[in-house]
Amino acid sequence: MTEGNSMPDGDTAGKDAAVPAEEKRPEEEEEKKENGDSKVSPLSEKPTAAPAAPEEVEFVHPEGGWGWVVMLAAMWCNGSVFGIQNAFGILFLSLLREFGSENDEDLRFRTAWVGSLSMGMIFFCSPIVSVFTDVLGCRVTAVGGAAVGLVGLLASSFVTSLGPMYFTYGIVFACGCSFAYQPSLVILGHYFKKRLGLVNGIVTAGSSIFTITLPFILSGLLEKAGLQNTMRVLCILMFVLLLAGFTYKPLLPVKASNTRTSRFPPMSQIFNINIWKSLGYRIWAFGIPAALYGYFVPYVHLMKHVEERFGKDTSKEVLLMCIGITSCVGRLIFGIVADYVTGVNKVYLQVSSFFVIGLMSMMIPLCNIFGGLIAVCLLMGLFDGCFICIMAPIAFELVGADNVSQAIGFLLGLMSVPMTVGPPIAGFLRDRLGSYDVAFYLAGIPPLIGGAVLCLIPWVEARRKRREMEAALSKDQGVTEKMIENEKAQGDALCKTGESVL
Repeated sequence: MTEGNSMPDGDTAGKDAAVPAEEKRPEEEEEKKENGDSKVSPLSEKPTAAPAAPEEVEFVHPEGGWGWVVMLAAMWCNGSVFGIQNAFGILFLSLLREFGSENDEDLRFRTAWVGSLSMGMIFFCSPIVSVFTDVLGCRVTAVGGAAVGLVGLLASSFVTSLGPMYFTYGIVFACGCSFAYQPSLVILGHYFKKRLGLVNGIVTAGSSIFTITLPFILSGLLEKAGLQNTMRVLCILMFVLLLAGFTYKPLLPVKASNTRTSRFPPMSQIFNINIWKSLGYRIWAFGIPAALYGYFVPYVHLMKHVEERFGKDTSKEVLLMCIGITSCVGRLIFGIVADYVTGVNKVYLQVSSFFVIGLMSMMIPLCNIFGGLIAVCLLMGLFDGCFICIMAPIAFELVGADNVSQAIGFLLGLMSVPMTVGPPIAGFLRDRLGSYDVAFYLAGIPPLIGGAVLCLIPWVEARRKRREMEAALSKDQGVTEKMIENEKAQGDALCKTGESVL
């Protein structure tokens, strides 16, 4: 047998040794095949194992630490951006006095478009902001956006006519706010997973807190310092927001790109089509805008309805105060509740918020006493907080942390259409019919329809997971069958080798 093993080294072996050598060759071939598999497989696995290693190691969220600083910075971002936007009603009257008269209907219409353009641009720019967030990162996008917003607001303080305000306040300031706002939602997923609902509730509560307190501060500043100096004071909020953006330190591992020599990011990073492959996300991206056609109608036209129903002397500001306070409470409560609701079942919280808001909108014309309107506003504010605080956690559940930036961006972009169209339609109905009753009745229908559509998401996601499990099981069974066939083939070969030796 030893001579047979040495046969390949020379041709001087005898005839008797040639037979065992020939009989040994099938065994050697089998051994070479077996050894070849064991030797070649590590070499073939090396190029594939290197990129697969980051996927095998699951990223662990800190659930605190520096994340609490990031949370406070994001809270300031939500508060300063939407606090200033929601307080435009206070600035509106000062703009009328500055550029004309409060009784000029044409000036009122043109001035109102400054605030509408600003709010619409924040959401309209969101798809573009999501691309910048994926390419440049949360920190660069947020800091750059805050700087642009600061320049736009500061330039607005030097404007002496209404025309330039459309550009400085309605476009530049609003675009800066959009670039600063969206990264504040995305960065939270780098630091929190189990507490993401609670953290989002605290962050979004910042806008409620600023919305409640800022009007009182602005009223005093406008009386003592004037419109221009008040806008310059608001620039301090944007400067602090710029500094807060530096705290957005990314933690999620970055996927390796195949285009190492290219100076430009891959197209898949610029336009992420993976989010649209998810049927659950497509339903969500359709259901939310569908519900918002009537969602904001009460917030825009409620004050005018109260004046027509109860008189101009009614303290209608109390209703806004009720909505603001309960919205803040709702964001904290439902943010905590969302952490205990697993997976995409968080959508049911959003469904409940749409159902309640839709029903409360229909209840507004039926309230013949002011106390009834207060109760309606309390419930609307509570579930408004529910809808807002769980938007980001649902996006993380549907598309994952790697795709959440563009998922939120495209959703906010789609939301800009109903937010802009819904209230003017309600105003048109009021002018034609002479009251807001029909407008409020119809405003309650889209939230009900949108909520019903969202109910499909948990069923769709459960079916998708079930199919993935079945595919994985069938794949494992196929691998097992191939292993059994290989073992049988090796056994048959060994049996044949044994017969030849005998």
